Amino acid sequence: MTDVTDPLDVTDPLDVTVRHPGDGTAVVTVAGDVDLHTAPILRAHALAVVERGARHLVLDLARVDFVDSTGLSTLIVLAHATREAGGSLRLADVPGRLLRMVTMTGVSELLPVHPSVDHALADRTAGPSD
Repeated sequence: MTDVTDPLDVTDPLDVTVRHPGDGTAVVTVAGDVDLHTAPILRAHALAVVERGARHLVLDLARVDFVDSTGLSTLIVLAHATREAGGSLRLADVPGRLLRMVTMTGVSELLPVHPSVDHALADRTAGPSD
């Protein structure tokens, strides 16, 4: 299993990096606000990762300061895209203020929320093999 870090365009107002721990899984680390202006950036990067073969995504949200309704909608779009690819989307290290929003809006019922990326990856590998 290789662990390769693949930084994406750092000129984007949203910092998105991807690493591939293997087994069709990618960890997408997001830093900044996910809002009307930046949600399309996250969506484009994450969908490109799925198109390149990573069916299972873990979104590391530890460094996300704010998510608006467009950002929440993007999470749902990514959940559907990974499911259509035969995979899954998991949220990891969601800051408290964002966790409250994810819970209040019901998004947490659609997407597993994990305390850390390691927990999300362990949960993924403990699931049925595909």
